[in-house]
Amino acid sequence: MSTPTAAVSPTLTRLAEERATGVLVRDHGALYLADGQVVHAESPAAPGLDVLLIAGGRLGRTGWDDAVARAGARREVGRFLVDSGQVTGGELELCHLAALHDAAFFTLAPAGGPTRFRYGVAHWMGSIRPVPAADVAREASRRRGLLEALWPYPGVDTAPLRPAPASPGASRRQRALLALADGVRTPPAIARVIGRPAFNTLVEVRRMAAAGLVETPPDPACTPRARLPDWVPDFSDDPDIALLRRLRDALEASL
Repeated sequence: MSTPTAAVSPTLTRLAEERATGVLVRDHGALYLADGQVVHAESPAAPGLDVLLIAGGRLGRTGWDDAVARAGARREVGRFLVDSGQVTGGELELCHLAALHDAAFFTLAPAGGPTRFRYGVAHWMGSIRPVPAADVAREASRRRGLLEALWPYPGVDTAPLRPAPASPGASRRQRALLALADGVRTPPAIARVIGRPAFNTLVEVRRMAAAGLVETPPDPACTPRARLPDWVPDFSDDPDIALLRRLRDALEASL
């Protein structure tokens, strides 16, 4: 039976077994390892640790920039933030864990492209609390399954977010997202604006898609559609079909 790490990334499994130190790079992000454990992760799709700390009011931008300037070369930014009293050790660990799993989710995406590993590379943040590679892979798989259960059409994750013509019944959190849905910003871009993990934003966006609160992109055509005989009615352009599909998926998600 394969381990969760092997199912997500055979390379990550091998590196964990080797107790390797370095950086694993894929198209959507990077995982930094020390002795086979994940100590940091970053992805263009996920707000970084700085965004989460600053947006949460735990740290000012000046304080973050000063820490990077003074301790980045020593790869001890995390330790500097705690030792200088700008954040507590617990606050840093919680925010770092949230940022790590958020970025790892995108880095370990199934269509993440080729995997490369550079031995000996360390991140300037330094080690805060290492996470076993198997735990990181397991959490990435769990999150992917949750999104699939909420709304099984991932196109909504990266498309510019637009409110549906009528969006009644949105929760307070959803209304905050809809206020930023200008038809230009994608869900990850909105997550960066509000300073929340991108995965949390994707959860709300998929819930809104299932409830018909946001416009959803058309399903990508995996293969060209076969031509139907003239006597077979074609319902593909019927707007009621999209509505019925949305209702079906919403009901399945609630079971």
